[in-house]
Amino acid sequence: MAKIQAVLFDLDGTLIDTAPDFIRIIKDLCVKDGHSVPSDAAIREQVSAGARAMVRLIFDGKFDNVSDDDPELLAYREAFLAAYEADICVDSRVFSGLDDLLQSLERQGVPWGIVTNKPRHLAVNLLQKLQLSERCGVLVCPDDVTHTKPDPEPMYLACQKLGVSAKACIYVGDHHRDIEAGKAAGMTTAVAKFGYLSADDLANIDNWGADAIVETPIELNDWVLAQVMA
Repeated sequence: MAKIQAVLFDLDGTLIDTAPDFIRIIKDLCVKDGHSVPSDAAIREQVSAGARAMVRLIFDGKFDNVSDDDPELLAYREAFLAAYEADICVDSRVFSGLDDLLQSLERQGVPWGIVTNKPRHLAVNLLQKLQLSERCGVLVCPDDVTHTKPDPEPMYLACQKLGVSAKACIYVGDHHRDIEAGKAAGMTTAVAKFGYLSADDLANIDNWGADAIVETPIELNDWVLAQVMA
């Protein structure tokens, strides 16, 4: 394995625990619109699957059999994201222990960055509120590429912006598409098992082909630093 020159993270459910804000907003919307309220666990499982998945959860079956570009689904998605943007960082936090990892990387001169499927304006807003904008070496969002994860295009773009080889990067995520994209780019990959995984994800996680499956943020800290020091 090449000497690690950079560490890249997925955003929601990997570096930042955004679920508490999604839980609050989804419950408020359900009560307001008279929908049944999903459990906290059900909401957490859908966060990494994106806004469309969360809208489908809110409507409890209404959009289960429609395509992702269904106009009504997209209209509700925009309304949902507007509600989220208005209240984006009340309870969201860097996962406990991972700021220590970021600081360790910074001390060693190893840049870290984010490759996410979260829209750029939301990702930038969140990072600013968490005072991470100036520390983050690169941010790649769907707005920046033609093909999003699981395609490796955003991974290659992040490496290009950092001036490093993909083979010298670690990518950490909590979704199958994260590992697929990282592997396709030739990166060392790790699954954040503490993220927003469904029961199906947990049943199949061993088949994703990641180089590591980490149970906790502290374990991720130790594993990443071991790779950097190797």
